[in-house]
Amino acid sequence: MDDLFLADLVGLWHGLFVLFVVGGQSLILIGWVSGWVWTRGRIFRLLHLAAIGFVVLESWLGIPCPLTVLEAGLRDSATTASFIGYWLDRLLYFQAPTWVFTTLYSLFGCLVVMTFVYYPPRRRD
Repeated sequence: MDDLFLADLVGLWHGLFVLFVVGGQSLILIGWVSGWVWTRGRIFRLLHLAAIGFVVLESWLGIPCPLTVLEAGLRDSATTASFIGYWLDRLLYFQAPTWVFTTLYSLFGCLVVMTFVYYPPRRRD
């Protein structure tokens, strides 16, 4: 496999991770209001909490995202650009000071924790 293809795979995985964190929280909040039982699933909620916890922790510690680093390294060695890479770059990567991302991730993490406390997961009966 060439580096560009691998970079696209890593980028797509990264996009799915972001979708799980952001989309998952959106669905949890909608499920809370709508009474969806599956949004209280213990495994789903614990994985979701762990995912944003990882992002917040690496941000506080100043550790760059491993998926971003891996994808960038693979793209740097490629000689051409890809359609997928172009759109992933537009959708996932923004230019801002580090403190902005740390603040946003921390606030979003607080929202996830508050949701976890006030709309806790349930064991299935």
